[in-house]
Amino acid sequence: MSTTTAPADRELHDCRDAFVATLIELAADDPRIVAVVNDSVGSSKLGPFGARFGDRLVNVGIAEQDMVGVAAGLANGGKIPFVSAAACFLTARAMEQIKVDAAYSQHHIVLCGMSPGMAYGELGPTHHSIEDLAWLRTIPGLTVLVPSDPTETAQAIRWAAQHDGPVFVRVSRMGVPDVNPEGYQFAPGRAVVLREGTDVTLVAAGTVVVRALDAAELLAADGVSARVLSMPSIKPLDEDALLAAARETRGIVTVEEALTSGLGGAVAELVVRHQPVPMRFVGVPDSFAPTGSVEWLLEHFGIDASGIASAAREVLDL
Repeated sequence: MSTTTAPADRELHDCRDAFVATLIELAADDPRIVAVVNDSVGSSKLGPFGARFGDRLVNVGIAEQDMVGVAAGLANGGKIPFVSAAACFLTARAMEQIKVDAAYSQHHIVLCGMSPGMAYGELGPTHHSIEDLAWLRTIPGLTVLVPSDPTETAQAIRWAAQHDGPVFVRVSRMGVPDVNPEGYQFAPGRAVVLREGTDVTLVAAGTVVVRALDAAELLAADGVSARVLSMPSIKPLDEDALLAAARETRGIVTVEEALTSGLGGAVAELVVRHQPVPMRFVGVPDSFAPTGSVEWLLEHFGIDASGIASAAREVLDL
């Protein structure tokens, strides 16, 4: 586990840029790497990849089940396919193929869920991908990653390219700042302590990690010491870091841009078996997320600094 403080530089980045730049670098060194898309070259920002490796970009059209099936065939033929599509359509429409063709068959396929969570904002419930973490973490043999910034996104993509098995990576379009410490190295199943604390632990993944850091600042102003644990790997989890948090602080708050049965459910299942501790879950409850801007949606569900801090105070009974 690594340690740093809340980010001072709030320049925002689109993690799709890090994804594409990394994929181009990998493809230049490894001719096995191909991209498979569902008529989403533009929204996946794969134009530069296609311009350089035109014969290694397969566009199946709006046919997500075929997309994953084609990727499985390519993997079976010795290629390393990166399947790139809006997370809502990749996971909902092609779940059977993800389960059978990727996970059950243990093919080396990298599933890149673009614009996850509520990044599509005004396009509404049909385009929100809030169920993906809850769905995918139940599939045996599938690694589920949720990078928090461009550095972590690039490293997760590099790791997935060499991992001999299926991987799902959330790739955010929502602007995020750099939050990881200098020299940070991603590894599956390893959390990052971004802020030390002794009263309560905020466990966050992806775009909301920075909001957990902001919440820790609000809590500090009230004399509450909040540990911030970034969890880029939903499956496998960093069990040691979570159980240490359960032992060393008085409660845990999970934070995700998803249904709370994703990261929250995974953490709860662990601690209830080994180190029961009071918990609160910040995310989307058992409901469809409505239509609205991304910032409005996050505030609507309390997935902001104020809402996270309030959940922490509830855990501590303040």
